Amino acid sequence: MQTVHSTHDMLLIALYAFLGAAAVGLLGAGTLWLIRRRSLTVSLAVVAAVAVTAMLAGTLAVAWAMFLSSHDLGVVTTVVAMAAVVSLATALLLGRWVVARSRALTLAARSFGDGGDFAAPDGAATAELAALSRELQATSAKLAESRDRERALESSRRELVAWISHDLRTPLAGLRAMSEALEDGVAADPDRYLRQIRTEVERLNDMVGDLFELSRIHAGTLALSPSRISLYDLVGDALAGADPLAREYGVRLVGDRIEPVPVEVDGKEMSRVLGNLLVNAIRRTPADGTVAVAAERSDTGVVLSVTDGCGGIPEEDLPRVFDTGWRGTHARTPPAGAGLGLAIVRGIVEAHQGQAAVHNVPGGCRFEVTLPTARA
Repeated sequence: MQTVHSTHDMLLIALYAFLGAAAVGLLGAGTLWLIRRRSLTVSLAVVAAVAVTAMLAGTLAVAWAMFLSSHDLGVVTTVVAMAAVVSLATALLLGRWVVARSRALTLAARSFGDGGDFAAPDGAATAELAALSRELQATSAKLAESRDRERALESSRRELVAWISHDLRTPLAGLRAMSEALEDGVAADPDRYLRQIRTEVERLNDMVGDLFELSRIHAGTLALSPSRISLYDLVGDALAGADPLAREYGVRLVGDRIEPVPVEVDGKEMSRVLGNLLVNAIRRTPADGTVAVAAERSDTGVVLSVTDGCGGIPEEDLPRVFDTGWRGTHARTPPAGAGLGLAIVRGIVEAHQGQAAVHNVPGGCRFEVTLPTARA
């Protein structure tokens, strides 16, 4: 019987304590909602005050229900008041520390938002603030890379516009002069003028075609129709197409290291890649020089290389060889083209999930195209 009475008393104590604490908790939740836009220090102070006040409210409710003596109630109230002072002081210190770290993080974030680099504030931080700092640092690095890439693209675009303007102005001026000579009847050899006009028109047509191809690559609209092709056949066709130009420049074409490796590529686009590389190599190789083509397997896939006898490329220019509009020094500038051939090569190769690279070799340089091996 005594056990039942004791259990009943404990349930009543728990009920009164819960009701008193719940009333304070609801009041505290409302307060937190009202000050949700205020400083974290204020919120922490409210949380500490709610915890202590809830305990005090529960104690007072139990004391009132159980008719505790005023002495016992005074003792309990004093203990709770001291706990409240310590809790509030701790909450305020913690809040001020977190707010200070947050402000330092805000200032650091503002610096890279204005175009600088993010530097994490010194000192310890909470796990959440440390994670946020790492994310901001990673974002800052990505933004820096993006800015560098944007500056490089803008520089390439300016160079491209300058080269295109120059290359268009020269043939157009020649076409105008020849057409005026034919119109006025002062051309000594009209047939030669007509042939020259045709040559210039074809040159302009090639430039416009390169620009259109490059615009499709940059816009991501280059549609590929891959099929299984042997590199032996692909290289053979490219060598046959480049043979007349090689004879004109007095350059020997060598293609005796071609493995019959199957690849899944767009035959038309890859023929353009090989054609651009061969034309580039032939025009930069002196007469009686050799342009060698090779195709072989490697650990990374299939490597197709074109080696010329240009004498090499300055090391500082190697990273820019595949940039749009790049044509190197005046001595290496070919008589035709707008510096788009190698940019098109890289775009088509990357569209095939491959890589294009260039290396200096004794007497010249080697352009390498790495393609994935065809699936069995």
